[in-house]
Amino acid sequence: MSRKASVDLASTGGARGGSLSLEEAARFGDTAIAVAAKAIAAHRNRPGALLPILHDIQDALGYVPEDCVGLIAENLQRSRAEVHGVLSFYPHFRRAPAAGAVVGVCRAEACQARGANELIRHAQARLGCGFHEAGADGEATLEPVYCLGLCAQGPAIEVNGERHVHVTPERFDAILERARYGGREA
Repeated sequence: MSRKASVDLASTGGARGGSLSLEEAARFGDTAIAVAAKAIAAHRNRPGALLPILHDIQDALGYVPEDCVGLIAENLQRSRAEVHGVLSFYPHFRRAPAAGAVVGVCRAEACQARGANELIRHAQARLGCGFHEAGADGEATLEPVYCLGLCAQGPAIEVNGERHVHVTPERFDAILERARYGGREA
């Protein structure tokens, strides 16, 4: 029987949310379902398992695919609406792949006091998009970040997980250019 990622795996022969359905999902040809099954298996018995599962999936795939929501809900004995509620509440979680480099600009008060608002205006103009959007050319996805822990060195940004401090609009452009070509800032 050929299966697709949209199949509700818990009802295809495994006990509802049981280990058999997770084993089946882990063998599934769809990478997203296999990643979700692995994350669920690692965290399902922890209190508050939903957030670590969602973080593991996003860390592995760059976003949380819709196809994973049902598997997560079934295995945590929650409704799909509860999982969707968490995904939509936290701006960190993406529901679709990011375009190009993922650029996070710190919006915490310390960075704002050191010029982050000017940097945000520049980043939005440079990329041609707002927060939680991809630039028109697909060069980058702009995300707000609420404290990178670099308060004394702000404004700070994070590009594809690499942090940069004392970022001016000119430096932002240089960092973005390096990210586009896979280079690192000196």
